[in-house]
Amino acid sequence: MPEIDLIKPKWQAPANVVAYTSCRTGGDSLPPFASFNVAQHVGDDAKTVELNRQKLSNHKNFVWLQQVHSNLCLTLPLQASLQNNASLAVDAVCTREPMQVCAVMTADCLPILLCNKQGTQVAAVHAGWRGLADGIIENTVKQMNDAGSELLAWLGPAISQANFEVGSEVYQAFSAYPEAFISSPNSTLDQPKYLADLYAIARRKLTALGISNITGGDFCTYAQDSLFFSHRRATHLGLNTTGRMVSAVYLR
Repeated sequence: MPEIDLIKPKWQAPANVVAYTSCRTGGDSLPPFASFNVAQHVGDDAKTVELNRQKLSNHKNFVWLQQVHSNLCLTLPLQASLQNNASLAVDAVCTREPMQVCAVMTADCLPILLCNKQGTQVAAVHAGWRGLADGIIENTVKQMNDAGSELLAWLGPAISQANFEVGSEVYQAFSAYPEAFISSPNSTLDQPKYLADLYAIARRKLTALGISNITGGDFCTYAQDSLFFSHRRATHLGLNTTGRMVSAVYLR
């Protein structure tokens, strides 16, 4: 059985905090999901995806979200009324429960993992541009109910600025962050286009919340095709789907 590749944050988290992001290798999925796809909603074989998920550390304690680019954060463990709900339409989760995994799936959007310095709380955030604009980071930190100075953040693999071309809608959504945009070579007067830096926007937002211990942000899901799935790269290759990585964090 192939070994799965995991990227682990280089942060100063307490020893009882376990965190990682999966790569695309070491699983059983066939193209275009080759090979370690963990998403059940992209058209991959359901049994194969479940086998892939079972290779993850502490896999029995995952709660898999239905991510909808919202700004909503859920606290785990779930209330009894939600435990059998298959439509957990939120984009961030936090917990103080040992062994409860907080996890988000991505394939270009930015995964953010958070923990406090005491090692008593963790969170995972799915931050696409819509979620970033609508306050997914702010809402998650508020729900964690720790001072920003007590939190650590790690920015997982996302699409880099060089490969994230956007239009005026995205540029205007982040008008307070002009330094996160440069004009695209494909820009015209009639149709301006920009290259957007999700990492820079996230850092600004985290810093504004008092979080200064921020690491990561040095990968590109689009360019590093041997390591990561990329929805945008798949689209440019004429594919209508691709797999997903997972970023997970929990307390031992």
